[in-house]
Amino acid sequence: MQNQTDIVSVGVYDKKIDLFESLYPVPDGMTYNSYVILDDCIAVMDTVDGVFTDEWLKNVQKALGDKQPKYLIIQHMEPDHSASMLAFLRAYPSVEILATQKAFVMMKNFFGEQFSAKERLVKDGETLVLGKHTLTFISAPMVHWPEVMMTYEHTTQTLFSADAFGAFGRASGENWVCEARRYYFGIVGKYGVQVQNVLKKLAHFPISVICPLHGVVLKKEVKNALRLYDIWSRCEAEDSGVVICYTSVYGNTKRAVELLRNRLKELGMLATAFDLARTDIFEAVEDAFRYDTLVLATTTYNGEAFPFMRTFIHALVERKFRNRTVAFIENGSWSPMATRVMKDMLSACQNLRFAQTQVRLLSAVTQENEQQISALAEELSKNKE
Repeated sequence: MQNQTDIVSVGVYDKKIDLFESLYPVPDGMTYNSYVILDDCIAVMDTVDGVFTDEWLKNVQKALGDKQPKYLIIQHMEPDHSASMLAFLRAYPSVEILATQKAFVMMKNFFGEQFSAKERLVKDGETLVLGKHTLTFISAPMVHWPEVMMTYEHTTQTLFSADAFGAFGRASGENWVCEARRYYFGIVGKYGVQVQNVLKKLAHFPISVICPLHGVVLKKEVKNALRLYDIWSRCEAEDSGVVICYTSVYGNTKRAVELLRNRLKELGMLATAFDLARTDIFEAVEDAFRYDTLVLATTTYNGEAFPFMRTFIHALVERKFRNRTVAFIENGSWSPMATRVMKDMLSACQNLRFAQTQVRLLSAVTQENEQQISALAEELSKNKE
């Protein structure tokens, strides 16, 4: 990356947050990234969450020294990136705001005032010369809000990617893949078609560095990040393996799951299991999209599938789960109907292939159930051949 010192990260790190968007556990915290491009005309890329306004402004001031910014570029209007706008404008009243038309509408919605005196509307493909650095603005609607744009800097081949290519925490390397995958399928995953549209635009730009609004700056990971976003946004399996997601009230369904997982491993298959009542459900969502086979195992509860299972399946359907093999294990002491409920919930998903082998427990695991479980493992293993 040339002129690396001309692009300065001025973001903040939230160590105390427990749930991002009150939904996603973030044991390693969350970064709110912002960047300053130093040139003849100085541009500040996005702001940060309002809790960190003072810290962010100090970071900006340190990067600027005695210089004044000319532009504030707003790529995304979610409050964790835009909430410090007004404080920034008070500190630097001569700045121009660059954003999409929909972003300016949202500014009024969030802040209750117009910015017409400072507003500079930018359109898809428009170019801005700062001096040594040249920016091209790339419209990215519904990745993952309608006003989003990305910004490409030509001199350093840097993509400022808004929320795309973001990750929870501050992980790098292989750990980045895990946290980026969980982030993608939790937050962006529903909008695969829109991600594909943006990837087609990005194919025209050589990218050496990606600066997302969450997570670490990507350099060595750029090629792999682009590859993964292509796979994820097409909802194709990233790896071959079986994910078993289950709920169990008294331990009998769990025993069936353990038998299946052990048998799959004996057959040389990768198999992992999630107790949906005791794990981050979005870890399970992540792996359901990562691997090519999903097993759903649950009890019948009030004539439905167990509540945590319904929540999990809803999360899959909402994110347009498809192109997978799905198998079922159901349990019910007198009237098992969980499989029917689960299949009905998945009816909106495209290109699912349901396993032929049925596993139905009537309370405890019987010898017949053990044979069914072994047969299911055999069927799933043959699908990999």
